Amino acid sequence: MTKTTLTTRMRTLTRLTVANRVSAVYLALVGGAMAVAAAQPLFATGPDASLIWVWPALFTFPAFGFVAWLGEAGWGGDAPTWFFVGGIALSALAQSLALGALWRALRGRRAERTHHLTAAN
Repeated sequence: MTKTTLTTRMRTLTRLTVANRVSAVYLALVGGAMAVAAAQPLFATGPDASLIWVWPALFTFPAFGFVAWLGEAGWGGDAPTWFFVGGIALSALAQSLALGALWRALRGRRAERTHHLTAAN
């Protein structure tokens, strides 16, 4: 594989992951939920203060389920915080890539369909 091919593939993956509307909105949603969850202990000290982290996990759920399973298997329920926060971030990026690929496929079909329908047909 040449350097140009590798660069092209990396650019394509980056575009699919962060450089389209659907992925950008999804990443902003997850990032906002993580920012609120990280800032929440500054404002509330109640017994339910740590439950705010459920929202970022739910927003990344299909992929985060695997991370939660790994945490349970590896640490027996006492996984460190960095593992879950990193798992949420990686899950969000993986799902953003999937959303970007789906968005590209749907837009490609629409563009293909409108390309074939011309006034001459």
